[in-house]
Amino acid sequence: MTRIKFGTDGWRAAIAEDFTFHNVRRCARGVAEYVAAEGTADRGVVVCHDRRFASEYFAQACVEVLAAHDIRSFMPPEAMPTQVGSFFTREMGAGAGIVITASHNPWTDNGFKVKANTGGAAAPEMLAAIEATMDRHPEDELPPRRDYADAVAAGLVETFDPYPRFREQLASIVDLERLRAAQGRVLVEPMYGAGAGWFTRLLGGGRLTVKELHTERNPFFGGVNPEPIRPNIDAWLEEIPRWGADIGIAFDGDADRVGMATEEGVFVNQLQVYGLLYWYLLEVRGQIGPAVYTVTSTSMAPRLAEIYGTQAYETGVGFKFVGPKMTETHAVIGGEESGGFGFGMHIPERDGVASGLFLLDLWLTRAKKASELLAELQALAGPSYYNRIDIRFAREGYDTVKADTLARLEHEAPEALAGRPVTTRTTLETGDGFKFYRDDGAWLLIRFSGTEALLRIYVEARSPEDVETLLKEGRRIVAAGVPS
Repeated sequence: MTRIKFGTDGWRAAIAEDFTFHNVRRCARGVAEYVAAEGTADRGVVVCHDRRFASEYFAQACVEVLAAHDIRSFMPPEAMPTQVGSFFTREMGAGAGIVITASHNPWTDNGFKVKANTGGAAAPEMLAAIEATMDRHPEDELPPRRDYADAVAAGLVETFDPYPRFREQLASIVDLERLRAAQGRVLVEPMYGAGAGWFTRLLGGGRLTVKELHTERNPFFGGVNPEPIRPNIDAWLEEIPRWGADIGIAFDGDADRVGMATEEGVFVNQLQVYGLLYWYLLEVRGQIGPAVYTVTSTSMAPRLAEIYGTQAYETGVGFKFVGPKMTETHAVIGGEESGGFGFGMHIPERDGVASGLFLLDLWLTRAKKASELLAELQALAGPSYYNRIDIRFAREGYDTVKADTLARLEHEAPEALAGRPVTTRTTLETGDGFKFYRDDGAWLLIRFSGTEALLRIYVEARSPEDVETLLKEGRRIVAAGVPS
């Protein structure tokens, strides 16, 4: 049996191994008992799903458990971006939201995300409370369920089309008609995921030409992880100059993360995208306000905040930390290294679609090539270059490798990196890694994932060459006891 524990962004596992209908029902029962304890069960629960294998059936399994507790479900009939579920959890005043998705994980996985009525990810306290309700039951105990057809007949399932209201929300934060009327070409890569068709629907029919790749449902995701980073998106990068696009926009599997490329087909890394979005809000929109960034994200956030006379706040990894901090500080943006960004005027949740629209608005308003925008940001708040490497493990034994490696690094911290002294070492507040700052502002971070069986090594530095050197240093530091 499986003890379910929520990581940085929900619970994810291999389909048919740990991610089974039984375990999904256990999660749904946890949510049902949580909203009952909070006195919000009468508000219902929003239930959404992505395009992964059997996601719609796992979502129906959640509805059946909620119905057995006499809790209504609000359910779009089609796969939706995760942030749509977050938005409607707030919009409908629901007690909570559930999204069946494993985001950018391998195609073999699926996942269970919980959303709060703030319109953002569930905070650690909410997740801990749900876990506590789940722990009160034996793992092999069958959660109560009511047949889906019976739940529908009893009026406990309300289907709704989220597009009109969500489009209205997006139109309130960016001028869609102005974008539609722009002269230009945008190449979109939804990676077979839940973001397919959204840009065409939002921006099609005007002077702007929008072309989307890989729009069909494919739970195999073409054989790559649906994460908009290289090499997963190399075909899109090659097509951008061939087709003559002015800018490229990409989404991950559940469309809550964004990727960007210049007109030359050059990938703009996620830290640079964070800088572009924050700069856009400060400079183009005049929204002078704080930024929230995770420990794995860019030093350009505090640099831009200092330039414009505001503040930046660092958090642990995951929007369960970023979202609440955004609300607390009235931040205009919150973001993380994975390419997920939320906005104060919208929802405290990652939204790849909104992020992509803002990047188009920056390109249109500044009337410069995408490559020129990146160069202007680098001159203002950089130079900043970034990369990461992932070291994967078998799920069995991962916890032991993680504990042993962290214990070793606790007592064997490097005093120098690539010949320059380390000035600061930070233990991540999540207890899953360490960050080392060099005297020139470059940093190296070693962190074990909370949602996958892998170790990540992150680097931000002032040149691409230094990034690669520091990544090699990171590999060397963790090499003992960690397979390459």
